[in-house]
Amino acid sequence: MLKNYLTIAWRNLLKNKLFSSINIIGLALGMAIALLIGLWIADELQFDHYYQRHDRLARAAVLPYIHKDTIYTNLTIQMPLGNELRTKYGKDLKYVSLVASGGTHILATSEKKVSGTAIYAEKDFPEMFTLDMVRGGRDVLKDPTTCMISQSMALAIFGHADPINKAILIDNEVQLKVGAVYKDLPENTTFYEMACIMPWENKANWWNSKDPQSNWYNHNGSLYVQVKDNVSMEQAAASVKEAPTSHIQGYTENATLFPLDKLHLYNEFTNGKMSGGRIQTVWLFGIIGIFVLLLACINFMNLSTARSERRAKEVGIRKAIGSLRTQLIAQFISESLAVSFLSLGLALLLVVISLPFFNGLADKHTSLPWGNGRFWVLLLTFTFLTGLIAGSYPAFYLSAFKPIKVLKGTFRVGRLAAIPRKVLVVVQFTVSVTLIIGTIIVFRQIKYAKDRPVGYDREGLIAVDMNTDDLHKHDEAIRTALLQSGAVMDMGESNSLPTEISSGNGGFYWKGVGPDNSYNFGTLNVNYDYGHTVGWRVVEGRDFSRNFPGDTASVMGGLIVNESAVKQMGLKHPVGEIVNYKGTIFANVPHVIVGVVKDMVMESPYDKPAPVMFFCGGWVGNMVIRVNPTMPMREALTKIEPVFKKYNPGSPFDFKFIDDIYAKKFAAEERVGHLAAFFAVLAVFISCLGLFGLASFMAEQRVKEIGVRKVLGATVFNLWTMLSKDFVMLVILSCCISIPLAWYFLHAWLAKYDYRTALSWWVFVATGGGALFITLLTVSFQSVKAAIANPVKSLRTE
Repeated sequence: MLKNYLTIAWRNLLKNKLFSSINIIGLALGMAIALLIGLWIADELQFDHYYQRHDRLARAAVLPYIHKDTIYTNLTIQMPLGNELRTKYGKDLKYVSLVASGGTHILATSEKKVSGTAIYAEKDFPEMFTLDMVRGGRDVLKDPTTCMISQSMALAIFGHADPINKAILIDNEVQLKVGAVYKDLPENTTFYEMACIMPWENKANWWNSKDPQSNWYNHNGSLYVQVKDNVSMEQAAASVKEAPTSHIQGYTENATLFPLDKLHLYNEFTNGKMSGGRIQTVWLFGIIGIFVLLLACINFMNLSTARSERRAKEVGIRKAIGSLRTQLIAQFISESLAVSFLSLGLALLLVVISLPFFNGLADKHTSLPWGNGRFWVLLLTFTFLTGLIAGSYPAFYLSAFKPIKVLKGTFRVGRLAAIPRKVLVVVQFTVSVTLIIGTIIVFRQIKYAKDRPVGYDREGLIAVDMNTDDLHKHDEAIRTALLQSGAVMDMGESNSLPTEISSGNGGFYWKGVGPDNSYNFGTLNVNYDYGHTVGWRVVEGRDFSRNFPGDTASVMGGLIVNESAVKQMGLKHPVGEIVNYKGTIFANVPHVIVGVVKDMVMESPYDKPAPVMFFCGGWVGNMVIRVNPTMPMREALTKIEPVFKKYNPGSPFDFKFIDDIYAKKFAAEERVGHLAAFFAVLAVFISCLGLFGLASFMAEQRVKEIGVRKVLGATVFNLWTMLSKDFVMLVILSCCISIPLAWYFLHAWLAKYDYRTALSWWVFVATGGGALFITLLTVSFQSVKAAIANPVKSLRTE
């Protein structure tokens, strides 16, 4: 029987080539999109699952209480917390490892210099993260003179030679020998870019400071732990809760643990708990994948039920000669499964072709796991279920026909038979229009944020990481040489780029606000030249200046605050006010506000500017250079590079454009927008494909009616209107449903941004109008073709 079913299914496919093609192509597109989204979701859900004991790994965080009712989450911790957990609060922990740095470093031999990401980590780090060793063992970090490098870094520096026990110089300062080589970690891991692991106990690691008192106030590192096998993550988090509190005077701070394999997806926090984040995007694309596949299944259902009258006699004859309804259902489902598996083959081909483009769009490196048995089981099950879902309604609908009515010729499907098809068309276009509106609003939000004034001038700014002692020792000489070259207008320094706030502190108080009611501020160290280099706007008071050497004093030194800080402090006349800082080491250190600057967009361009205090002096780690705008950038860089080569000969001239760094802040939203646009276009195409098939069938079904109307004087326009109006009404109904839905969900999505675009009415109207235009374009081909046909051909048999 199965062979017979498949033979009949194949004959029906060949007999109705147009409708078979529409079904197969539509389903293939839906399945291809579902596969692409499935690969993307799998990559996201498997983030940090590369490590063998990923379910036992956690990242420590601290939860400072601010104003007694708000809990902030700080993933950077104080370095002494590592030893505290290891010695006093570690009964539920198997391993503890501090990690610091993570920036770009220069790794050099006598022959080569290569830049890469390097970290300092404690000895248990390689075992915790089960690094896959190529050479050497996981215990080499016990030796403070030995480092580990990735396989790609070993190849870049040493070629195919054995790197073990070879010396490398890091940042022209730290000399280490290579003790082990590990395989590069996959992209969907936290430490993907890690090219070198340096030993924590090396004397050059200033994060390993032995001054425990001051370090309890300095959040500048990361702490990872491995929970014991017989302990739950909740138990371990409870056991470390009170760790730092006794060491911090004046305000409360508790430690906690977050499962590492969830942090990527749940990277937003509310009062110290994971509350969402990237997981929302995963859910969004999962829903889109289901809906797009559903659209393809709807096409199959619509075309199958629309052609039911043509197959009614076949059903009647089969029933009359003894076929059971179950046999008819099996036949129709087998036809559906045949279409589904043919679509699978085409879908796999489409995925292979489109995967490079899709990976570029999604910033991924996913691939089809051809050799994975679980993948094939899931894929074949998925295809079977798709065929079953797509063919279920037609199978039960067609098999229910009464043979007596069919064979007597009295069977008519009637107007009510078209209602399910109309409902499904409405569903299709509701989904498609909603996706289009969503895509437009996402891109409008991105553009709105990009056009936001940032409070400084990004154009022509480049940044250089001060990652060597040579740059720190010769910074004034470098500045002088750059200004003399004519390629540079100015150069400033800071511990943070203009596009980020790398440090923050609580414990500030001032007139009218005592130490027990302190606030939290971003705190940046800058030099005299930073402000006029970046072009910030002083709105009150003055800028830091070399004419005021007292600005750099550690007591009563100069302090500049931004407008958001003034607002938070509640000061009407901030210039001249004294700001104190409480703490064990820095107890009651006063600074005087000398100026107020306009808010700069330093963090998310979608959020309100954070309150920031700028101190003149202190440790700085970045040079910010204003290139001469009258000189082409390429020419300017050729003049800047020799200056750095002269004063920092051990490292290559490595720089970043501030514009490029700022542009990366939009990367996540832009990826969502591009992916949504990609899926929206394909969803509309699938919907139009089904509409084209229905219009073709309708024109074919009403060919004699059209002939009679033409003979009686109907014009082409009259016939086009008659054949198109039903579809137009369905799309209008879809717009009436999708527009309120889109408004509701997009309003909720935009609410999470402090700085957001408006939901303009014209977006909804334009999208609805576009949907109507596409509908008319799709159905007009068949409508006009039927309307201009010669009526003699359709009526000559009457």
